[in-house]
Amino acid sequence: MHNELRIVFMGTPDFAVGILKELIEAGKSIVGVITAPDKPAGRGRKLMGSAVKEYAVSQNLKILQPTNLKDESFLKELKDLNANLQVVVAFRMLPKAVWKMPKLGTFNLHASLLPQYRGAAPINWALINKEEKTGVTTFFIDEKIDTGSIIANKEVIIDKRENAETLHDKLMQKGSELVLETLNLIEKGNADPRPQPQNNTLKDAPKLTPENTRIDWTKPGEDIDAFIRGLSPYPVAWSILHNNNEELKTKIYAGNFEKDIHNFEPGTIKTSKKELKVVCLDGYIVIKEIQLPGKRKMDVFSLLNGYSFNEDSKLS
Repeated sequence: MHNELRIVFMGTPDFAVGILKELIEAGKSIVGVITAPDKPAGRGRKLMGSAVKEYAVSQNLKILQPTNLKDESFLKELKDLNANLQVVVAFRMLPKAVWKMPKLGTFNLHASLLPQYRGAAPINWALINKEEKTGVTTFFIDEKIDTGSIIANKEVIIDKRENAETLHDKLMQKGSELVLETLNLIEKGNADPRPQPQNNTLKDAPKLTPENTRIDWTKPGEDIDAFIRGLSPYPVAWSILHNNNEELKTKIYAGNFEKDIHNFEPGTIKTSKKELKVVCLDGYIVIKEIQLPGKRKMDVFSLLNGYSFNEDSKLS
């Protein structure tokens, strides 16, 4: 059995661009691209297309940008593309009318080894939870989020000092390979989807919010270090800096953990001419890159050159 694939690709961020690019370069027939509507961005609030839209425009692909995926006119346009398979990478939840449409189904690439880390931010949470490995999974979409039958997966080892950017790039590369392999299985009629294993200890990957990206300095240093790396360079771990009667929302991009026994209160700041350390449960986080409100991201040496901390300054 051989299926001549006519693919609709759905995705929005950079992660999805890497996959779409591979499909184009492999000569796959992409009959349409569905991506998010343009959004105001930057200082001038100028409307900007998604990363996927920009790439799709450069490849002269047909683009649809529905605000409502159940809208009759969108469903008609989608049907008119006459696709027999849909590939979804970092998009949004699809209504049944959309994922049931193509004859060969709709599959999603998820940046974890399912069933672990279902949800919006699998790359970040794998790092925050100090996992030693993660991976990518392709699965056929069903009614729930990230629960459909698995077609294939690939493992990726997480390096010691990995952050969200380096892991994102590794998973994008591995994801491209996996999507191509999955397409070849489907094309030849050899895809053999299997239900996700039942696992009682599932770890979730919920959406990142201002609440769950704030640093808790009372935690062990290794946990805080993993938390900072897991959120860098986006959306970035943050803390409130109390200094000179000001409270400043401060972003922390990079740091190292130094184990030590002390009797200081967590969040206390210790500075020298070249170093900025923050007290945690079992030592210090030595801050490497930081951003104060209204300023650019900078290394700590540059910050200490022009900014002074008072005796009782702290982060909370």
